[in-house]
Amino acid sequence: MRNIYLIFKKETKSYFSSPVAYVVIAMFLLISGYLFYGIFAYFSTISFQAQMDPSIARQQNLLNVTESVVRPLFGIISMIMLIMMPLLTMRLFAEEKKSGTIELLLSYPISDAEVVAGKFLACMGVLLTMLGLSLIFPVLIIAFGEPEIGPIVSGYMGMVLLGAAFISLGLFASSLTENQIIAATVSFGVLFLFWMLNLSAPFAGPWLGKFIEYVTMTHHLEAFAKGVVDTEDIIYYGLFIFLFLFLTLRILESKRWRG
Repeated sequence: MRNIYLIFKKETKSYFSSPVAYVVIAMFLLISGYLFYGIFAYFSTISFQAQMDPSIARQQNLLNVTESVVRPLFGIISMIMLIMMPLLTMRLFAEEKKSGTIELLLSYPISDAEVVAGKFLACMGVLLTMLGLSLIFPVLIIAFGEPEIGPIVSGYMGMVLLGAAFISLGLFASSLTENQIIAATVSFGVLFLFWMLNLSAPFAGPWLGKFIEYVTMTHHLEAFAKGVVDTEDIIYYGLFIFLFLFLTLRILESKRWRG
């Protein structure tokens, strides 16, 4: 545990001693805040109009703040995370490879698993900081509306699992190359594929279609935003995270073999 903590401390210091974490967090809050303002302002406008003409609210159930604001908010946050997380993970191994410090790191009396765990947890720390600051949005919703608390709590649980899955894949992509741009591009490309896979499900056969739907990330995210915590979704994200951390370990081991 001590070695994991030392790697975690080193990576966290590296994140916050450079502009990377600050810029990513600032852009995340700026974009999500702007879009949140848009959906909340739209909801307020419709609510005002519905007071004048109740038929507007009856048509589309527009006065439900949980359905109209909370659920779209998690859709916005997840999409911005899809773009931002590769920028956080791209340097984790690629920078060490480029500067040549990876050989030094692997020569220390520390296991590959401890290196991967320390880097993964440091990036999780930045993610949790980012999500923690975004809590201002549900606080504003609660201040000006009466949303259901369950979907907010489960929605954030889904965001943490989704972010951990993004980080595990980003860590793997970073272990493949010494070029940070390539690492970020590969990470974003593969994540985007997992994000959009279900578009091809209707054109596949019944069995293949179900499999494609199962491996699609958004398929397992929808329930969290509805306030439903399903063990199948938790297992999916757990397996996803384990798979890519395991593959990252294999890449590090292969580097030891190659010398």
